[in-house]
Amino acid sequence: MDNFIERPRSTFIPLFLMCLGISLFTSVGIEVISGRAEGWLQRWPDYAHMLGHLDEPMARLRWIVGDISEVAFYKHELPALGLLAGAALAHWASRNGKRWQGFAISYGTGLWPWLVISSLLGLLFSHALWGWTLSTGTWQPTFVAFVSLPAAMVLLFGAGWKVAINGALLGALLVTPASLLLVNYLCYPLQLPVVIGNVGGMAIASVLAFMLCRRHPILMQSTSAAESLPTATVLATKPDYGVLWTFRRVLADFSEAPFFGNELASLGLLLGVLLAYAISPSGPAYGSQLLIEMIAGQALASFIGVLFWRHQWRRLGWYPTYIPIVSVVPAAVLTLGGSWQVIVLSATLGALMAPPLAHAISRRLPSHMHGYIGNVLSMAVCTLAIIPFTRLITGATP
Repeated sequence: MDNFIERPRSTFIPLFLMCLGISLFTSVGIEVISGRAEGWLQRWPDYAHMLGHLDEPMARLRWIVGDISEVAFYKHELPALGLLAGAALAHWASRNGKRWQGFAISYGTGLWPWLVISSLLGLLFSHALWGWTLSTGTWQPTFVAFVSLPAAMVLLFGAGWKVAINGALLGALLVTPASLLLVNYLCYPLQLPVVIGNVGGMAIASVLAFMLCRRHPILMQSTSAAESLPTATVLATKPDYGVLWTFRRVLADFSEAPFFGNELASLGLLLGVLLAYAISPSGPAYGSQLLIEMIAGQALASFIGVLFWRHQWRRLGWYPTYIPIVSVVPAAVLTLGGSWQVIVLSATLGALMAPPLAHAISRRLPSHMHGYIGNVLSMAVCTLAIIPFTRLITGATP
């Protein structure tokens, strides 16, 4: 009991998220399996209902929670809670040296609690400042602060409330409006995939934010060594980059965009979205009913990328093979449909083109900027190039 009481307060946040997600999945799963859920499942609001009733508190709450899983194009509360629950479990396993922890979450930094706190605060601040844009009745990129600058700030500058809060504020003040401007005044008028505006806003705003922090370093200087956390326990086993490692890496890529990069987090995300699809096929993935095709394309893109760029994984220790999962492939499926030609071509081109472009940009960035800027720029460029090419080759039409 004494050891439990003496644990850092920060451990209660991941444990709470883990318990919340597991409890929800268990209760819903039991109802589905037992057949008792048929009546209320039919009343589970789909995406169109949520978008059309954002003036109601429950629909607005579902939108905000769904923002957590939107980076994978899932946009639903169940994959969002699954992602957080799986990540919390992975963090606990990492802190306690469990062999089943998978790839050490958040790159073995031990910063996952601060990272998720800053990201969630950035999301809440963004909705407080820009939630009014949803009154137009059209989709808006309110999710962007959750998967961009706040997390990158924590990874670059370390733990502490100053870093977490200032990173969240910069995300809400810079990233969200930048993406809103690009989506509404570039992507919508030119009929471009909105992911280009999302990631373009992340890149532009992050460059400005890192320049601001370099000019005013007091913004990110941690004030107390007591705020830092022990690093994660990273198992010393050297990867063999074989078959098992390949499949584990493909799975981990699904949670790489929010800076988690862990199989347990990805399992929570995928189980959550599949459960959401089973409950209501028009719920996740913007009601497109293309979720299965989207996941198939995402997995194929990561698999091709991990296999083709395995020498880079071996040489560098990390390589951005996750990029087409959260950009090219889902954008192609939503834009051109879920035919096997669209899936295979977009996945292949995304896997071959996006990672080396991201790496080339990131390694040329100055040291005071996080390398994720290169990743999001690669997402924008590759999406802009690959989708028209895929349309030309396959003859698919929106």
